[in-house]
Amino acid sequence: MLFGFSQLSTNREEQVGKAKSFEIPKRLIWNAYKLVKQNGGAAGVDGQSIEDFDRKLKDNLYKIWNRMSSGSYFPSAVRRVEIPKKSGGTRPLGIPTVADRIGQMAAKLIFEPMLEPHFDSDSYGYRPGKSAHQALGQTRERCWKYDWVIDLDIKGFFDNIDHGLMMKAVQAHKPPKWVELYIERWLKTAVQDAEGTLHPRDCGNPQGGVISPLLANLYLHYAFDLWIKRTRPDVLFERYADDIVIHCRSLEQAIQLKAEIGKRLAECKLTAHPEKTKMVYCKDDRRKGTYENEAFDFLGFTFRPRSAKSKYGRLFTGFTPAIGKKAEQAIRDEIKNWRAHKQTELTIGDLSKLYNPKITGWIQYYGRFRPSLLWRVCKQFHQILAKWAKNKFKRLNGSWARANKFIDAIAKQQPRLFIHWQRGWY
Repeated sequence: MLFGFSQLSTNREEQVGKAKSFEIPKRLIWNAYKLVKQNGGAAGVDGQSIEDFDRKLKDNLYKIWNRMSSGSYFPSAVRRVEIPKKSGGTRPLGIPTVADRIGQMAAKLIFEPMLEPHFDSDSYGYRPGKSAHQALGQTRERCWKYDWVIDLDIKGFFDNIDHGLMMKAVQAHKPPKWVELYIERWLKTAVQDAEGTLHPRDCGNPQGGVISPLLANLYLHYAFDLWIKRTRPDVLFERYADDIVIHCRSLEQAIQLKAEIGKRLAECKLTAHPEKTKMVYCKDDRRKGTYENEAFDFLGFTFRPRSAKSKYGRLFTGFTPAIGKKAEQAIRDEIKNWRAHKQTELTIGDLSKLYNPKITGWIQYYGRFRPSLLWRVCKQFHQILAKWAKNKFKRLNGSWARANKFIDAIAKQQPRLFIHWQRGWY
């Protein structure tokens, strides 16, 4: 049901009779709210959660619609949190308020369908009908055909997006005036750190905003996709947001193209990371010689030479993807932090409800290529279950052998409790 007009602010700008600057359907705000609620997320600088927002849902939605329609909407500061990176260190994440997430979602619902027909087919990140697995599959096939790869890393991409160039790209697609106006305001919104200090911004597009991935794709559509199609139509690439893999036929072409990309990024106020951007030789049985870099990471997978078996049973070396060491270690660390072996008040069924969805997600994502490598991770969790049993049941007398036998028996009797048990990974 749509929000109504029953609870109105006494502010003159919010009276029903006031003429609106922009025609924004109430249905659009309602649909945006439903998507934001579905996605969940933490509270912004105002401390308001989705549950808090829902307590005065009609009034809160009306205020968003009224202010956005009248042009008097100004976003709150973005709350910055530091998220640990798999490679070490942290990544800043910007969390808008619930109200601002709804406003951004409304703009995204209008602007995304306008941009989608223009985006390149080799851009995969955060797009309807596109996925990381599609990008990985295309990368794998092209690594078989092309000897070299440029593994491009853009240094601090989200923090260095130029606002002038960003708005120029937005204006080129002629969105409704209110979409253009509020995108500019969202870009300029200050960031509030953990101590409560506000930091004004004159560049950047904070990760964590609903509309941030769409704007990032738009920026790189002009900064990279269109440019390389125009200047090097013979060169193929895969891009997932700011993660980019570029295929080359020779080392000479890779060296020249790497230099050209550096100049192009500089024109767009961006920088190729000097240490992380590298040229990689896609070494396999057909390719002779060696090179200092014969592996690269893309979307949590490591591409490198690996032993494989043909359909005729012949062993050979192929250049293929599998779960990367950083991703595997991150999974191991998360499993360890669960401390499931301490949860002796729970049943095995309770543990299944808690952890099987997460394990299923890992296997569905990382198991797309070389799924057998996930056996090591699943074996770790199986050992934790044995430790749980040893702690829970006195009749096992603290014996590892008996605990392992006990969990193995459950795995055989009730394999549907955990997805890796269905595969015999125990």
